[in-house]
Formats: sequence, structure tokens, C-alpha cells
Amino acid sequence: MPELPEVETVRRGLQPAMEGAKIVKAEARRKDLRFPFQKDFVARLEGQTVTGLGRRAKYLMADLTSGDVLLMHLGMSGSFRVQKADGNTTPGQFHHPRSETRTHDHVVFHMSSGAAIVFNDPRRFGYMKIIARNALEDEPLLKGLGPEPLGNEFDAAMLARSCANKKTSLKAALLDQRVVAGLGNIYVCEALYRARLSPRRLAATLATKKAEPTDHARHLVNSIHSVLNQAIKAGGSSISDHRQTSGELGYFQHSFQVYDREGEKCQTAGCSGIVRRFTQNGRSTFWCPKCQK
Repeated sequence: MPELPEVETVRRGLQPAMEGAKIVKAEARRKDLRFPFQKDFVARLEGQTVTGLGRRAKYLMADLTSGDVLLMHLGMSGSFRVQKADGNTTPGQFHHPRSETRTHDHVVFHMSSGAAIVFNDPRRFGYMKIIARNALEDEPLLKGLGPEPLGNEFDAAMLARSCANKKTSLKAALLDQRVVAGLGNIYVCEALYRARLSPRRLAATLATKKAEPTDHARHLVNSIHSVLNQAIKAGGSSISDHRQTSGELGYFQHSFQVYDREGEKCQTAGCSGIVRRFTQNGRSTFWCPKCQK
């Protein structure tokens, strides 16, 4: 499942083609993806200008002049491509073919600029929904989401308050979208490794008895910021399905320090540990038992 850096990479790729342009024609080539399209899905999009393209957690959000917001989720295998008026999709240096079966092109937005925004999704786990902006706070898909990890609200004090008295593991807490929105398995493993914190550590140890942040909380927030910014700069991680809008693979996977490195020597200077993997909350966790405490 694409995590925050992958979704942010896609947002930045779509932004020049979508912001300020009108959706002249919208095509929904089937009745559903993961969920059925709304009956008025196409009608509420056509003729609307995209005034802004944002991201909330793992969702893309296109603001429309009508006051609606188009909410989009990539699912497991969803990808967008920007098709120019001349038919080219501008592949880049790291281009690899995505699904070449055009029968998986399920949604197309024809923009006033002449570009077409095409959503391709072989597994159909992605979804789109139009929501009135004044109803976003009550939208079930968004309600209860925690702060953005790269936003101003997310700091050591907030993380400590959220984790105080929690009896779950630190990794489980970070994967809880109510604690912090957008983090997934890969980047939690990487951030915990960089902060030298065990994924098995109790989440409550990030806070003092007065719910104030410990040094562990400060180091962890810095590590989260660092790994996410580095991953976004690299275009995200391409383990299987992720592609940028240009068709390029993300390449942050080449910078993994612990994820998917089971049996390899720990990269921490002076550490003789070996990276181990174990299953935690149904997900693979990679860590160095020697330097992550």
C-alpha cells in the first residue's frame, strides 16, 4: 500500500497538470473501483476547475470551484499518468512500464490544458469520492485522523501526549492513524531504526508521568521528519506497484537502512548486530536487536 511519501510524490506530479485547469470531460469507465462511484460522480466533476491539489494522510484531495472536494486513494496498485496532448507520457530516467493493459484505465479526466489525467488500477482497490468541503469534518474516511507527520502540529510534545499511558508497542502506536496520519510499515521501521528505538518498546515510554516528551520522543520525531523528507525527495519507494506520474519508479528503497535487510549487518557505526525480522501486528518488522532498545 502506498504510504505518505508515495502519495505526496504523486500529488506533486499531478499538481502542474491539474491545478488551475478545468475538467472539460470526466470518464468513469466502470461502475465501481473498490467502492461504487456516486451516481452523479461525472456530473459533479465536468466543468469544474481544480483550484488546489492537496494531500491528507494517504489521500489526494482536489478542491473544485463548486465547493466540492474530489477524494482519491491509490489502493494497492493504482497509479496516475499525465498524458500530454501529443500522446506522450514523458517517461523519465527511472522509467519502468506500469500496467500496459489499457483496460485497467478506469477513470480519465480531460483537462482544459489538453492533458488527460488517467487513473489505472489493475486490482481495483483504489477509490474516488466527491465530498462537499463543508462536510469533510464528518466524512468517515477522514474523521479521526491524527496530525500530519510533516505538519506544524506534529512535534515531540504532541506525540508524547498521544502515547502517554498507551499499553501498545511503539510500532503499533505509530501505525495507528489516530496518533499520526500517513505513516506505514516501511517508514515506521526506518524511523525507529534511525532513532535507535525498539519496535517492541512500550509507546508510553515516550512520555513522562506528566505526559511530557522524553528524549526518545524528540529523537523519534526528528527521525520521522528525516526519513519522510528523504523518501519524498527520492520519489517514494517502489517495492512492487508504486510509480510516479511520469512512470518513473521511486528509488528510496535503495536507501533502506533496515527494512527488507534481514540477515544483513547493521549499518550503525560500531554495531556488530544483524538485522532481524519478526511479525508484529500482522506485519513484518525489521530491526537490529543490538542497537535498538
